[in-house]
Amino acid sequence: MDLIRRGASRDLRVDFARGLALWWIYTDHIPGNAMAQLSLRNFTMCDATEVFVLLAGYGAALSYGATMQRQGYLHAAADVLRRAWTLYIAHIFLFVVFTAQVAWSAEALDRGNYLEETQLDILGDDPFRSLLEALLLRFQPSLLNILPLYVVLLIAFALALPLLRWPRLLLVVSALPYAMVRITGLNLWSWTGDGWFFDPFAWQFLFMIGAVLAYAPPRMPRRRWPLDVAAVTVLLAGAIVIWVIDEHTAVSDRIPEVLMRLVVTEDKTGLHPFRLFSILALVWLTVRLVPFDAAWLRSRLAGPLVLIGQNSLPVFCCGIFFGFIARLGLEYDDGAGMQVVANVSGFLVMVSVGALAAWYRGKGRGGTRTSGALPATARPDTG
Repeated sequence: MDLIRRGASRDLRVDFARGLALWWIYTDHIPGNAMAQLSLRNFTMCDATEVFVLLAGYGAALSYGATMQRQGYLHAAADVLRRAWTLYIAHIFLFVVFTAQVAWSAEALDRGNYLEETQLDILGDDPFRSLLEALLLRFQPSLLNILPLYVVLLIAFALALPLLRWPRLLLVVSALPYAMVRITGLNLWSWTGDGWFFDPFAWQFLFMIGAVLAYAPPRMPRRRWPLDVAAVTVLLAGAIVIWVIDEHTAVSDRIPEVLMRLVVTEDKTGLHPFRLFSILALVWLTVRLVPFDAAWLRSRLAGPLVLIGQNSLPVFCCGIFFGFIARLGLEYDDGAGMQVVANVSGFLVMVSVGALAAWYRGKGRGGTRTSGALPATARPDTG
C-alpha cells in the first residue's frame, strides 16, 4: 500500500522540504554528529527552524483557509484551536518522556552535565514549580522549545484567519510585532527570565508569510531575473559570513563594528532580518528551480523524506527521543561505524514512525488514497 499522499493538487515540494527539515533537526541536535556538517545551517544564515515555521504557516493556510471558505470562520478557528491543543498535549507528553530519559541517563552514567545542558537541573531545585511552569509553557528545556512556539502561532493564526482574505493587510499587521521585537526586544516571559528562545512575536511573521503564500500566492513577475540575482546575492552573502568572517578573525577585525552588529550578530531568537531574507531567498530559488510536478519528487529516492514530511508531529517527537540515544552512542564511540549507526538507524526510525502514522490515517479512512484530489477531510500535517 502506498502510504504517501499524492493528491493531484498536493505540492510534494512542501512535504519533501518539511521532511528534510526534520532530518536536519535530528542531526543538528546530536553533538559530534558528522552529518550535522551537511545541514542547512552550515551554508545559509537560516536553518531547519525557518523552513519548518514557514511551511507550518503554508500548510495551515491550505487546510484551515479551505475550511473557512466552505464552513465559515468559526469552524475553521475551532479546527485551528483543536490542532493547537493536540500540539500542546504532544509537547507535555514529550516533556515528560524526555525529562525521564535525560534524568535517568544522567544518574546511570553519572553525567550531571546532561541536566545542565538541557536546563532540567532546575527540576531538582524546585520540582513542583517546574511542573507548573512547564504546563504554562513558561519552562522550556533545551530541544523542547519548538512545539510551544507552534501552539502560540496557531492560536494567533486562529485570530488572524479572516485577514487571509486581505493578504497585504495581514502582512502589515503581522510585521508590526516583528518590528517591535527588532526595536525593543519584545518577547514572552519565561520562568528562567531570558524570554522564549523562539520569540513568538518575531516568528509569527514568518508563519504568516507562509500562510499568505499558500492562500493568496502572488503572481510571478514578468521579469524574474532581478529576484534571481537578489536571492543568490543574499545566499552568497550568508555563505561569506559563515565561511569567511566567522572563521577568520583577521577578516572580522577589519569590518566596522556597526556592520558587524548588523550582519554577523544574527540572533535566532528574534528572527534576525538576515535569517528572514535567507529563507525567503531559498523559497524563491526553490520555486524557480523545482517545478511543481517534478518527477523526482515521486521517486523512491525522495519517497522517505516526503513520507516523513507528511507526518511531521510524530516524527519530530520520535526524533527528539531517539536523538538523545544517538548522542549517548556517539559519546561512547564517535568513530565512523557509530556515526553510520546513529544516522542510519535514526533515519530508519523516522521513516518507520512516518509510515506507521500514515497507515493509521489511511486505516481510519478505509484505505489510503493514492490518486485523485484530496478528500475534503484530508488536511496537510500543519504541526
